[in-house]
Amino acid sequence: MKALSIRQPWTWLILNGIKDIENRNWKTNHRGNLIIHASKLWDQEGYEVIKNKLADWENDVLPEKEDYERGYLLGMVEMTDCVDHHPSKWFFGPYGFVFEAPEIWAEPIPYRGQLGLFNVSKKIFRDLLIY
Repeated sequence: MKALSIRQPWTWLILNGIKDIENRNWKTNHRGNLIIHASKLWDQEGYEVIKNKLADWENDVLPEKEDYERGYLLGMVEMTDCVDHHPSKWFFGPYGFVFEAPEIWAEPIPYRGQLGLFNVSKKIFRDLLIY
């Protein structure tokens, strides 16, 4: 299965159904299930923007920095499109991966992320009885 590493806090926003698009500078033909991996890297600037500049309802639900899991496969989304424009307030391009139906798994799976889309063996899921 394909996976994508995303820095926190963006991973949390995606899997909690708040952020519906992921911005990238490259496009892809992938559509369908996509595992979301929380990178070990942290986006402090992004966190501050979210905390300080977005609507109050998002500020109210945003966890504290120490509460984010990093370095794990955390869930899955349905990737429905890759676009170069979109009405979402989260889109700034140049490309956006459009996500629907986010699913957070009950147990995070430790995993080393990679750049771009990468493959995760189905064996991991069979062994953990998740897939």
